[in-house]
Amino acid sequence: PSSSSAHGGSKRRMKVAVVGCSHGELDKIYETIQHIEKTDSISIDLLICCGDFQAVRNPDDLACMACPIKYRAMNTFYKYFSGAAKAPVLTLYVAGNHEASNYHMELWHGGWVAPNIYYMGQAGVFNFGGIRIAGISGIYKRNHFRMGHYEKMPLDRDTQRSAYHVRETDVFRLLQVASPIDIFVSHDWPRGIYNHGNTRELLRRKRFLTDEVSSGSLGNPAHEKLLKVLRPRYWFSAHLHVKFPAIIRHENKTITRFLALGKCLPNHDFLQVIDVQPQNNSQAGEGGATAKVLEYDREWLAIMKSTNHLLSTERTYLQMPTPLGNGGRRFDFRPSQEELKQIDSLFSSGRDNLDAYVVPQNFAPTAPVWDEKTDPKSGTPPRFVPNPQTSRLLRKLEVRDVIGEYLYGGELPSGGGRPSAGAGGTTAPAAEEGKQPARVTTEANPEEIDIDDDDDDGDDGDEKNAVNVPLSAPPPAASKPANPEEIEIGDLDDDDDDEEE
Repeated sequence: PSSSSAHGGSKRRMKVAVVGCSHGELDKIYETIQHIEKTDSISIDLLICCGDFQAVRNPDDLACMACPIKYRAMNTFYKYFSGAAKAPVLTLYVAGNHEASNYHMELWHGGWVAPNIYYMGQAGVFNFGGIRIAGISGIYKRNHFRMGHYEKMPLDRDTQRSAYHVRETDVFRLLQVASPIDIFVSHDWPRGIYNHGNTRELLRRKRFLTDEVSSGSLGNPAHEKLLKVLRPRYWFSAHLHVKFPAIIRHENKTITRFLALGKCLPNHDFLQVIDVQPQNNSQAGEGGATAKVLEYDREWLAIMKSTNHLLSTERTYLQMPTPLGNGGRRFDFRPSQEELKQIDSLFSSGRDNLDAYVVPQNFAPTAPVWDEKTDPKSGTPPRFVPNPQTSRLLRKLEVRDVIGEYLYGGELPSGGGRPSAGAGGTTAPAAEEGKQPARVTTEANPEEIDIDDDDDDGDDGDEKNAVNVPLSAPPPAASKPANPEEIEIGDLDDDDDDEEE
């Protein structure tokens, strides 16, 4: 999207496509979207992917993906990174538990992984055309939840996994968000969400979840808290490779419409299109931007700045600020008006600069592209490369890059790093904003959902409400679910939200 289109804008409903686990199948996902657009004579404004995105650029990235070697495949993201293909719709995503975590570590606070494809970071809030979207990456593991982000590169077998475990620091920062959230995106589900939908149907399709549902342990307890506090209009997830809708009615009478989706395979419900009514989320003053451009969120930037000192790289249990026994130190980081004005000043926001918060188109390749003649399984986990997108954002906020300095091992070079050689290749040119990368040659985790979990109980291809996408042929359009107990597309729309909000 062009920043020049930020002026003016429309309040029409946005058509948002949501995908569950992508697993690197970008070609098939975009083919599906284009087929729906052509068949239904509509235009999709935004694509949101709920993790396991697999932004794998080359064999070295693939070597960092936590899954059995036999399941490691380049798939199609590398073509979008190289510029051989371009995403036809703005794509936002959070990370899951099958990712090239080394790439995401460059973009801790979010950034372009390829032109028109944006990673939302470890945790983040962004705006798109009047829609406020928050997200958190990773999955829950109790042992690591209260630790710092201690992982170093090159990643080994253990840190490939701990790198994507949700940390309390990131949850704490999101809990400081006070203004309404329209859409929240996560990979794993909030704990207890199954109590708000058709649990019987869920267990018919996924019998192995029975014990966790019975014990009340299925899902992420940190996400459960975020759901209760933030109360977004929508919450989208993936991870369990099954479609599951639910409606959560909060104590303040607001409603969250939850939808989990499957992965990109035939006979899997992996994609759904919903209509979202933009709210009055303008942050650029009177007449601010409401058009279809991606923007940083003013409140989130203030939270990033005020809580930067809480980021830790220690492999020890951390205590987040509380009102008890804190020695008078700050524990409430909901931004004050003074802090918001400071962000406006840092970003030169005002009535004469309505594009102040527009995310710049500054994709910067920091790694070589896969040479398709090279064995995709020949890579080795690379060392950390600073990304100029991260450097630019944190310099603007006037905060230290705590994570980047730790990963780099000292003071970061100005302007970002230099791409390392791919497997069997040579060093690529230094990263430069807006440039495409040079083309150069280049075991199972029992606690998580298997990447090859495509033999779902009850999924025999006769689902009446499936989005059946043959991966070797043009995909059919998404059909409305025939199951009356499921949330239909119309039920996910905002027909009754204008008065509530």
